[in-house]
Amino acid sequence: MDGTDTAHPGGARPAPARRDAEASKAEIVRATRYLLARHAQSDITLKAIADRAGVSPPLILKYFGNKDALLAHTMDFESDVDALLDAPLQDLGRHMVRSVLTSQAGNGTDPILRIAFAPLHGAQGEILRANFRAQVTERLATRLTGPDAGLRAELAVAALLGLGVVYGLARGPHVRAVDLEDVVTRYGPAVQGQLDTP
Repeated sequence: MDGTDTAHPGGARPAPARRDAEASKAEIVRATRYLLARHAQSDITLKAIADRAGVSPPLILKYFGNKDALLAHTMDFESDVDALLDAPLQDLGRHMVRSVLTSQAGNGTDPILRIAFAPLHGAQGEILRANFRAQVTERLATRLTGPDAGLRAELAVAALLGLGVVYGLARGPHVRAVDLEDVVTRYGPAVQGQLDTP
């Protein structure tokens, strides 16, 4: 076989079915978030993102301009935090734990874990950290009553990040072996303890 396409004269193939632009962009962002939750930003290539998203690297450039612009776009936590905080305050600890675990188990992503891979220096790292503070910990703090709301919010989020690392990155065999609701029952009160008024 010489690679000639005999079904299409001149070797020309019909153009593939056009993908929905918004769906493609969403897949690219999802793939980037997945990789940011597992790798240092500097280790992530456009090819790796494209392979994960099922698109070509030029399509990423078409939609986002360059890798830095794409990473900046994914450094927003707003939509993830909507779901993470979508529960009454008295049930929020369990809900947050469940949200982190179901995101990891179902999608292989975490709503907040990518902060762990923020670069130590540079504008992108500052953007990610600023977004994380404003959109995650400070937003959570506004829901809390009583003293030290900011500190309690940060400690609750720290507990979630630790769980996300053990479950998603370290792939702790014991945590992953039990039913998800068992972990919620055991770990939720630790998070809730920071959320409740002292």
